[in-house]
Amino acid sequence: MGISNTVEEPRQSFTRLAVVLFFMEWVRGAFLVAYLPAYALEGWGLSSSIVGIAVSVHYLTDSLIKGFTGYLLDRFSNRKVLHGGFTLSMIGLLLMATTHNAWILIAASACLGAGFSPIWIICMSQIKEENRAQQAGVLYAYWMAGLGLGPVTLNLVMGWGLSISLLIIGLFFTAGWILAAMVKLDDVAAAPRLELTINEQFAALWDKVKKGGFLVPGMVLQTTAGGILAPFLTSFAVKHVGLSHTQLSIVLLMGGAGVILLLVPMGKWFDYAGGRWFLVLGFGIFAAALFGLTSISSFAGAMGFSVLLGCAYAALLPSWNALMACYIPEDSVGTSWGLLFSIEGLGVVIGPLIGSWLASAGNELLPFQVSACMFGLISLVYLLSPSRLFAHKERSMG
Repeated sequence: MGISNTVEEPRQSFTRLAVVLFFMEWVRGAFLVAYLPAYALEGWGLSSSIVGIAVSVHYLTDSLIKGFTGYLLDRFSNRKVLHGGFTLSMIGLLLMATTHNAWILIAASACLGAGFSPIWIICMSQIKEENRAQQAGVLYAYWMAGLGLGPVTLNLVMGWGLSISLLIIGLFFTAGWILAAMVKLDDVAAAPRLELTINEQFAALWDKVKKGGFLVPGMVLQTTAGGILAPFLTSFAVKHVGLSHTQLSIVLLMGGAGVILLLVPMGKWFDYAGGRWFLVLGFGIFAAALFGLTSISSFAGAMGFSVLLGCAYAALLPSWNALMACYIPEDSVGTSWGLLFSIEGLGVVIGPLIGSWLASAGNELLPFQVSACMFGLISLVYLLSPSRLFAHKERSMG
């Protein structure tokens, strides 16, 4: 009975932490995608460009501050950093819900992004090496479910009024905070690590990453390739494919459902088999499906390619996480994850700028074609990379 309890307790804590991630991403998606545009445009009379800047600043802050957040996690308890993030997020939410000033709105959005930054790093630090890809698949499933269901759910209740919508956001946020207080966390900080300076930790991470060859360029390239498409998905689906907004919602829900359903099975399979093929085939199929999207003109075709993209994405996420974990120094887990996430986030910032520049030529298919080529290039590079780089079971790369 004692052994069973010891095994079950970490599992329960991990599941609760995943639910906390779900609540936080639900709040993020509901507030930024559904509530903020409606409230700022209808309630405050602000321009849509201010809303766009606020959303961009939120994600930029969330990405760039992760390195510093990881540094804090290597020096303070996970619980302190997590609850500090909740407090900062609450301040951001209160400011965003009450201010009528554009600059305060943007600052509050940055506050919200900074407050949400610890959760991902803490989640990654709690994953056990023996089934890393499976647990990563669980986290990604909760993350995607929260981020997707937030706007969908809130849009359904927006007709009841903005005050009711804000109350529901507050309830989800409070539920996540209460659950976070109940989660038992393994701290990544330890006494010997406190003696390492940030430069020493960065040097240790860089030493590991250099042995990974294409790891860092691949991280930036894949998020850039995805970011290229972000501003044009809706217009492409409506103008080129001929979908209605309802049909587009169904297509996105089907693709998202495919990802969520397959993430855990793909993670289990990767933990068992390992190797490069999850990444090679995942990126390759994703590239081919993107090229295929540029030649369809029907709802059925869009549905088919959406499901195919979802399957490829489900293969990519857990295996990619397991690959990155091979290059995390054990004496600076928090800082290393934070720095890697910050580097990865650069692509999210760069991608839309490149996509807008490509689309300015007047060819709406060009961003999709360039993005597909980039994903195909990543697949090819991983195919030609040495097998030793994909030995995900080995913690130390020597």
